[in-house]
Amino acid sequence: MNRPVENAVTSPVEQVRKYHGELRAIRHDIHAHPELGFHEKRTSDIVAEKLAAWGIEAHRGLAKTGVVGVIEGRRRTSGRAVGLRADMDCLPMHELGNVPYRSTHEGRMHACGHDGHTTMLLGCGRYLAETRNFNGTVYLIFQPAEEGGGGGQVMVKEGLFERFPANEVYALHNWPGLAPGQIAVRPGPMMAATDEIQITVRGRGGHGAMPHLAADPVVATAHIISALQTIASRNTNPVDAVVVSVCSMQTSQLGAFNVIPEFVKLVGTVRSFRPETRELAERRVREIVAGVAASLGASAEIEYRHGYPPTVNTEKEAEFAARVGERVFGAANVLRDADPTMGGEDFSYMLQARPGAYVWLGQGGGPLGCSLHNANYDFNDEVIPLGAGYLAALAEAALPLD
Repeated sequence: MNRPVENAVTSPVEQVRKYHGELRAIRHDIHAHPELGFHEKRTSDIVAEKLAAWGIEAHRGLAKTGVVGVIEGRRRTSGRAVGLRADMDCLPMHELGNVPYRSTHEGRMHACGHDGHTTMLLGCGRYLAETRNFNGTVYLIFQPAEEGGGGGQVMVKEGLFERFPANEVYALHNWPGLAPGQIAVRPGPMMAATDEIQITVRGRGGHGAMPHLAADPVVATAHIISALQTIASRNTNPVDAVVVSVCSMQTSQLGAFNVIPEFVKLVGTVRSFRPETRELAERRVREIVAGVAASLGASAEIEYRHGYPPTVNTEKEAEFAARVGERVFGAANVLRDADPTMGGEDFSYMLQARPGAYVWLGQGGGPLGCSLHNANYDFNDEVIPLGAGYLAALAEAALPLD
């Protein structure tokens, strides 16, 4: 189905600017009161209250704290529906920034911009409820627990698309590497699969001066760490992408300079885009860890946990999202060939259930610098109307009145 993007309303951004101040205040309030995954009670209360105040039907209960707003268009003869998703949870980090609305909870902060995502979807909802310039239904999906909790998967499993049957679904994530007013979207992978590895290498402890009487797990671990890098350099097609990172190491013996420990524990992550590469990486991790440990007189236990699947945009919807972006921001501000990132996203579960696209929205450096998952991060309030207006334009273009 070819949708008439040329008829998409390009005024939502300017309309949303009229209540930018109110939206900014909402964002600051949510930022000051961050909540971890599946505990976004206060945040979901704010979302539900705002939706109700703007005449939007709100449904609660999916994935504990999830909220879905339902907006009917001026007409519904198309029989179609579009889902727009935002995440609500924070990260277990201590905020270092000194903004007036900094986190009031020690060890919790919005370091990934979910406060801004929630606010932009609220702004989109207010605009759509006021104008209703579309034929069909828009579902505003406020999702909990993106940061490792898999809230998107839980919502899908609990019947998100059976209760709210969207034909396609879109999500927007702020992207510090792009300037405000730019977006990036492409067909295929945008984000990677996020698998976790935990390895315990066991040897036989002893005196550091008599290593021949021990089976040193530290030496075995050093060889394992080096050998794991051959998965990317020698096992994977050079034009494919995989990352194997050992991110921490802990021994059973700390403090003594002359004691060979009994075991060493490793924690790391494996990132990939293609299912075949994901399978290959897991197989080789297991083979390398067991084989290298055994060759050096040690043994190894490995726990390999599959995390989020890769976030893969469907071709038609990615092209559609780009074309709408050209109408809203100008063709020069739409990046269609941006490299995917090895970060992960549980919007991937929604894209496994429905066609759609995951879009990056530029926000530049922001007032405190905007590196995601950084203790000084702060969402750039100036992009709130841009993101809200773009989401609204997506809905209007996907469900045209004409």
